[in-house]
Amino acid sequence: MVKIIPTVEKMQEHAESLRGDGWRIACVPTMGFLHDGHLSLMRIAKRRADVLVVSVFVNPAQFGPEEDFETYPRNLERDLELCAKEDVDIVFTPKTGALYSDDYQSYVKLEHLPHHLCGLSRPVFFTGVATVVCKLFNIVRPHIAVFGEKDYQQLLVIRRMVQDLNFNTEIIGAPIVREKDGLAMSSRNAYLTPDQRPAALTLYRSLVQARKRVETGERDAARILKEVRDLITAQPETDIDYLSICDPETLIDVERIDRPALMALAVKVGKTRLIDNTILPVSSPGSRSV
Repeated sequence: MVKIIPTVEKMQEHAESLRGDGWRIACVPTMGFLHDGHLSLMRIAKRRADVLVVSVFVNPAQFGPEEDFETYPRNLERDLELCAKEDVDIVFTPKTGALYSDDYQSYVKLEHLPHHLCGLSRPVFFTGVATVVCKLFNIVRPHIAVFGEKDYQQLLVIRRMVQDLNFNTEIIGAPIVREKDGLAMSSRNAYLTPDQRPAALTLYRSLVQARKRVETGERDAARILKEVRDLITAQPETDIDYLSICDPETLIDVERIDRPALMALAVKVGKTRLIDNTILPVSSPGSRSV
């Protein structure tokens, strides 16, 4: 049976007790409205630890003033049912005021990684992410934590924070989970109307096309990005935030793909902002695509 812990103090007390008894703790931080992508993280975490803690907290610090904090989809009852089916041991459900008091003033800010990709149009996002993950790690005290590779830049930011601040927590990246038509699973997919679905699928189709172009010998990043831009903008209601082919570690754009590169993109379909990515491998023709 899932144990629900709503307060910081009780979660810290329980985590200390578990550690004292020699139990290995895994943490999967989420903002709730769970889907199969989240569940895949839980399954990975469950295999690597004795106790699995899933946090459900919509973090206000990572939303800008014009973003969807108030309307972000929430369904705690359903989340708890899904956690029970996955044999989650603890669901940590803090209130906003428990993590951010009225006079809160301490934030975790990285110097370089946030200044690419999503960070260019969402300047507060990664400070909010790093801060809340730092707080969750101090509360839950996990030995490992699992994050999805769909949020690739977020994964890099968290790994860097853990390294720089000397957290004794192993960060595990988990593969992107896709719906049957290829769309990367996201809580925000619930915003899409049926008529917007074809436009949303251009993100996945763009990644497939880009991989095929690299596999057949194309090395000019600008040429691939132009083809992708043409593919996406041919669909109605699309507004490209960014398209990038970059170094997988630094996120600095590359002009020539002479080693594996990250292709990442963010596109608004209607009012719904979607992201996706893949690694473009420099390999021989006939390699498997995404």
